Amino acid sequence: MVTGGYFIRKGLVENDAFSLFENKESDVADTKEDVIATPVKESKPVNIAPVTRVFDTEAATIELFEKAVPSVCFITTLNVRQDYWSRNVEEIPSGTGSGFIWDKEGHIITNFHVIQGGDRATVTLADRKTYDAEIVGVAPDKDLAVLKIKASGAILKPLPVGTSHDLKVGQYAFAIGNPFGLDQTLTTGVISALGREIKSVNGRAIRDVIQTDAAINPGNSGGPLLDSSGRLIGVNTQIYSPSGASAGIGFSIPVDEVNWVVPDLIKYGEVRRPVLGVSLLPAYYAKGMSEGGLIIAEVVRGGPAAKSGLKAISQDRAGRWVPGDIIKSINGVKVEDYNDLVLALEKYQPGQKVKLTVERDGSQRTVEIVLASSAEIR
Repeated sequence: MVTGGYFIRKGLVENDAFSLFENKESDVADTKEDVIATPVKESKPVNIAPVTRVFDTEAATIELFEKAVPSVCFITTLNVRQDYWSRNVEEIPSGTGSGFIWDKEGHIITNFHVIQGGDRATVTLADRKTYDAEIVGVAPDKDLAVLKIKASGAILKPLPVGTSHDLKVGQYAFAIGNPFGLDQTLTTGVISALGREIKSVNGRAIRDVIQTDAAINPGNSGGPLLDSSGRLIGVNTQIYSPSGASAGIGFSIPVDEVNWVVPDLIKYGEVRRPVLGVSLLPAYYAKGMSEGGLIIAEVVRGGPAAKSGLKAISQDRAGRWVPGDIIKSINGVKVEDYNDLVLALEKYQPGQKVKLTVERDGSQRTVEIVLASSAEIR
């Protein structure tokens, strides 16, 4: 037994550890001389080893996370339900996801599928404060949505926005979000492929999507994908997994697309940019097929390009890809990539005419096109 920090023992016999407790009080009193008091050794904490090395990559990742995490938020959607018996109305959480701060005005970017079907949404910032969110605009075709909260501009820290048209396979990628409701989680990896195609919630194709092996799990949807400079390069949207958990294949909507869609959602509640009615072959696949310009991958039926007779890429009898029309310039402004096209079209409004210089079979010609609204091209 233990008494005052000492273990008391009295002639313990081997294999008879309980014989001490079988002795009568008189026996103990008669054999006081046999009692031995053995001090118990006090346990002490182990000395802490000092940090001897922090790799540059570790320090950079830590800094990136600490700078970006105040811009990432947790989104909860709620549905209003009325109890059948009591007729009381209550709100039931229906889904969760991630998002990030876009600007000082309180606009929050997330996926459309995160808020789809919800009657109301709330946004929880990194400081744990929760705000009611207003749905400003949605683009189901792009799986993007814009919310707005009423919060002080002093606590709103927008993410720096990068570009996606110049990304390379092998670049580091960092995903921050709330997988499985575990807030502010960082996963790291690389850009494992470019130019992927996925389907949005309404079945429309989203092209030129970024593939990454940075773990993206349920709850990460709507969160940012960052480059090593901490710039936004994509919005995490889907995973490929038979089990529903990350299998090392995640997809992000490229930031060039986000930067094209979001301003319209904020201004109109929908996308209304002037469009040609074409889809472009991703630059990653177009290498070597032409000397500059944008290869048309698809012409939307009934769109401006179709009405002007533009032709998309096709396959010959041998199965080889043959470029159709290659867009070289718009009203004399040279276009080399998707970003150039967006910037060139931003100067015009739907209904205006523009002149395209296109190349087909090695010869160039000028085509006049009446721009349509992206809302008209579904």
